[in-house]
Amino acid sequence: MTAESRNIEFPADEAGRQPARRGTAWALAVLTAIFTVAFIDRQILNLLVDPIKGSLGITDVDFSLLQGLAFMASYVALSPMFGWLADRTNRRNLLAGAVTVWSLCTILCGLTQDYSTLFMARIGIGAAEACVTPAAWSMLADLYERKRLSRALSIFLIGPYIGTGLAMILGGFLLGIGDDIRALVPIFSGFADWQIVFIAVGLPGIMLGPITLALREPARGESSIGPPTAAIPLREAFAFLWQARSFFVLFFLGMTAIILVLYSVPAWMPAVLIRSLDADPATVGLQYGIVALCAGTGGVLFGPVLGRFLAARGTKYPEVRVPIISAGGLVVAGALLAFLPCYEVGLLAAGLATFFFGLPQAMAATALQVAAPPAMRGLVASIYTFIAGVIGLVLAPTLVAFLTDHVFRDPADVDSSLAIVCCTSAIIALFLTIAAARNYRPLTED
Repeated sequence: MTAESRNIEFPADEAGRQPARRGTAWALAVLTAIFTVAFIDRQILNLLVDPIKGSLGITDVDFSLLQGLAFMASYVALSPMFGWLADRTNRRNLLAGAVTVWSLCTILCGLTQDYSTLFMARIGIGAAEACVTPAAWSMLADLYERKRLSRALSIFLIGPYIGTGLAMILGGFLLGIGDDIRALVPIFSGFADWQIVFIAVGLPGIMLGPITLALREPARGESSIGPPTAAIPLREAFAFLWQARSFFVLFFLGMTAIILVLYSVPAWMPAVLIRSLDADPATVGLQYGIVALCAGTGGVLFGPVLGRFLAARGTKYPEVRVPIISAGGLVVAGALLAFLPCYEVGLLAAGLATFFFGLPQAMAATALQVAAPPAMRGLVASIYTFIAGVIGLVLAPTLVAFLTDHVFRDPADVDSSLAIVCCTSAIIALFLTIAAARNYRPLTED
């Protein structure tokens, strides 16, 4: 199998296979809920920067390690394993176990009294959440045929934005009623507000485990994207990716640069609004949460709409054109972050950045699932997650913190640090996605 000969259109088998319909909408709803809960548990930390720093006596760089390294050390290390498992084992069972484990680890974050235990709990969250992308993408690619896959993925990919928004909204609300919770529930009398927040947001995920187990596990190649195939040996799979490196490597890196912005903004935008623009945490949680939820969801859902618009106007392969438009928009949003005269402009800049880094996600996922052979979809998703994790999730929080602590040497200058990281990443993404788009056609046509 070579990059030049691989064709995404396969003839139907002797039974005349048709794309599965039974339970697809419910499966999509559950998978989206899982992704949403994953991001609530992942992103809730970002609203709690100053309360945790005050309780544990740590610096911005120490905190950034909780956001990045602690989470990503296990997330990145286990993503390839989960990609391998997703191509060979029951993906539904993998997801059910994963959501239960990371929810318990989120609750553990609220029970901890020291930095090292909090660090270990974040490692546990990252390890379990590494399962979501390869297992869910692979399931969706088997549940939906190609013409419906981008729409299904766009719905699934609103999960992170709903999750990020809800993390801010729920976190801000819970921070505001911490005293009431302690008065009504005596068991919380010795807990700080930030600990109560972790415990509260960790509980819903426990219920998702049994719900996930009730899903139907689709057969491999059940959709019309490709026929059922046996798992490809890893050596052959990596040989294919190496032959197709002119697309995959450039596209992985271009999207990773966009994802670096995706994680930098939620990680530090609350601190920008609180420190640089003098807003209180409860207000930021509610208002920034609403902005993140609406702008992110709108961006993800508008991506396929824009793709169809481009296709109707004769643009070929819109799934790789939309990321280019996104990168251009992020350059503008990043520049705006450098000039924030007031709180309202800060929310506007956050909204623009959130919209544009949400815009390409469904189309990029579609491009990768279309370009990959059916038996390699989980592996390709896990490699994408691995590269995005190493460069995006690990570097994003720490780069901003490093500039704030060691270049500007003033916590109030976190807005300048965030603007530098976002602008630079967006410019890199623009060049890489343009280069990758030129090499996409051989993977989708004879």
